[in-house]
Amino acid sequence: MTDAPAYRDSALSVEERVEDLLGRLTLEEKAGQLTQYFYFGRPDATDAVEVDLESLPDEQRQFLEYPAYVERELHAGRVGSLLFVKNAAQANQLQRQAMDANRHGIPLIFGYDVIHGFRTTFPVPIAVAASWDPDVAEQGQRVAAREARAVGINWTFAPMVDIARDPRWGRIIEGAGEDPCLGGAMAAAQVRGFQGDGGPESLLAGPKHFAGYGAARGGRDYEDSDISDTELRNVYLPPFKAAIDAGAKNVMSAYMDLNGVPASGSRWLLTDVLRDELGFDGFVVSDANAVRSLETQHFARDLTDAGARAVHAGLDMEMAMYDAAYARLPQAVADGLVDEATIDLAVRRVLTAKFAAGLFENPFVDESTTASILGDSTHRDVAQAAAERTAVLLKNDGALPLRAPSSIAVLGDLADSQRDLLGPWIFDFDFTESVTILDGIRRRAGAGTRVEFAPATAVATRLFPSMFDAHEAGQLPRTPEGFDEDAELERAVALAADSEVAVVVVGQPQNMIGEKASVSTLDLPGRQLELLQRVHATGTPMVVLVMSGRPLDLRWAHANADAIVQIWYPGVRGGDAVARVLFGDVSPAGRLPFTWPRHVGQVPMVHSHYRTFQPEEADKRYWDEESTPLYPFGHGLTYATVEYSDLRAPSSIAVGETGTVAVTLTNTSEVDSDEVAQLYIHQRYGTSTRPVRELKGFRRVHVPAGASVDVEFELGPDQLRYWSAATRTWVQDATVIDVFVGGSSACELTTSLEVTA
Repeated sequence: MTDAPAYRDSALSVEERVEDLLGRLTLEEKAGQLTQYFYFGRPDATDAVEVDLESLPDEQRQFLEYPAYVERELHAGRVGSLLFVKNAAQANQLQRQAMDANRHGIPLIFGYDVIHGFRTTFPVPIAVAASWDPDVAEQGQRVAAREARAVGINWTFAPMVDIARDPRWGRIIEGAGEDPCLGGAMAAAQVRGFQGDGGPESLLAGPKHFAGYGAARGGRDYEDSDISDTELRNVYLPPFKAAIDAGAKNVMSAYMDLNGVPASGSRWLLTDVLRDELGFDGFVVSDANAVRSLETQHFARDLTDAGARAVHAGLDMEMAMYDAAYARLPQAVADGLVDEATIDLAVRRVLTAKFAAGLFENPFVDESTTASILGDSTHRDVAQAAAERTAVLLKNDGALPLRAPSSIAVLGDLADSQRDLLGPWIFDFDFTESVTILDGIRRRAGAGTRVEFAPATAVATRLFPSMFDAHEAGQLPRTPEGFDEDAELERAVALAADSEVAVVVVGQPQNMIGEKASVSTLDLPGRQLELLQRVHATGTPMVVLVMSGRPLDLRWAHANADAIVQIWYPGVRGGDAVARVLFGDVSPAGRLPFTWPRHVGQVPMVHSHYRTFQPEEADKRYWDEESTPLYPFGHGLTYATVEYSDLRAPSSIAVGETGTVAVTLTNTSEVDSDEVAQLYIHQRYGTSTRPVRELKGFRRVHVPAGASVDVEFELGPDQLRYWSAATRTWVQDATVIDVFVGGSSACELTTSLEVTA
């Protein structure tokens, strides 16, 4: 009997095991470790997806027709990872096949898009950001990681940390909005939640998309991004830095061109910036087909050249739908396009991740525990608590909270849509657990309140169908055959007129936002505005609930509704959470993670713009509309009244020193509530001009009725330094800093401090 190879010895260090195994691999085997394929399974597999192949884009159709191809590659030992396997038995079966097929028994690593929950659907990421509470993000992703690991998933392509400043872009819903301070805090929290202690209930986190994807031209998905160095380093990179500092083990590269070079083929971006500047030491995976796309984007000559360029840039693993470019890496070495040492570096990073994750010792999932973990009811409780903390009260003229009304008209098709409640980017859900807005209101109102429902309008549809719709055939809401929209509108108006209060749910169906769901207008879909106008005309108090992941045109609603609540896509127990907010069981304390424009013609609009020529006329840049937001960044109301006072800051600090800014919050009402205290600064002069307001700190705190709470923030070099185009480096100036603290970016409580040399 021969001795076991050194890489099988768990007593050795990860580095020693990696080097031993790497030295045993052929070039073809190395290329296999760098290749990841989608795998939905054959039509008769446990988790097969029934789709109309002809309705899909070419690449997806070809992929679904190629399960046998992927299996052949797997059996030949030319696959290092699979994604989209979400069934424990199938994961174990594929793992056995992979380990048997390659002569070294190297296990697969299974990836998946665990974005806002796995079996338990949480509020969408932009909603979680609206909680302004990193603990909400961390706790939610801890649950998601536990559930995903229960079916054999080891790694998630999340969090998405792209800054999004154009709400037309569909993927705004996956991130934390427009601000790098808030975005960085949410990115780090999600990484901590996913990765935990690295144990058997943790996932590898994969922040994406590196970098600048959120700045796609015109808000159009997959378009190129042109970002100045100042904007890139001060706005778009900090959330990635926060995720890396939190320990992220993986990063996903972006599809698009960044400043004329595809992100997935840019050595400057993936090596000089990501590794040398930001300190990332994990492995980089491409987004789907992004390496193949280097040829499509007319950057690489062919797929062999594409693979060589990507791996040379620092991209370690290719995610491919089919026919991976990295399968051509041996040929690229033979052609002199890349050297084997570069490929070794990539393989070393991938193997390090596999050894560190314990896959060589524990490659299989315990199928006996899957059902109990996925069925854990406490997970749904965590989801409801998260949804309660994400609702944003945009306007309230006293209509909320509801005071035991005798009758409520609940109107709008979204109010009773189990699917739309959950939002996009989920693939494993159970409708039987979904509590719709209508369900939640009925349950909370009780037998003494008459609650009647009317869908009122037809289900809004897209001109170009979503690429995800085919995966959910038979599950998406559809307007019933023979639906008479005029008659249903009349019925809805009659219900409103006959009720004490009307709760009208408007917004966008979940397939109108997300990937490939950019939009040219922020108008309410279909006849929703007409519904609002006609309900208002009845004289019945009207509460508007907005289900969306982006700001919509609410100018008319803001002027006429009695109350407006942004409820996002609140997840599996969203109906219960929203009802508790409406009836005052909890005081809403969510805050907007983006600036809410009045009209699509204003975008992009951000709070951290510059003080340019004639600042006194900044609200008059458009002659036909105020060039101010409908709701400022950080805006949100509560049922309490919280006053800010006694702002304290040092009169001066030296460059490199840290001072403390403090403020007192006093709840002058009789309602307990959370409050989100926000710290903003403006630098008056220096090496470069700086934005009029920059968020530098925030704290969500509980303020009991009649009580006062002191909140402190640190203000030092981490908050005051910035990257300057004048010096092309990071600087901290000796200057004067204006300090603002309050409940939104429009806060007026201010002081100043001097930063001395």
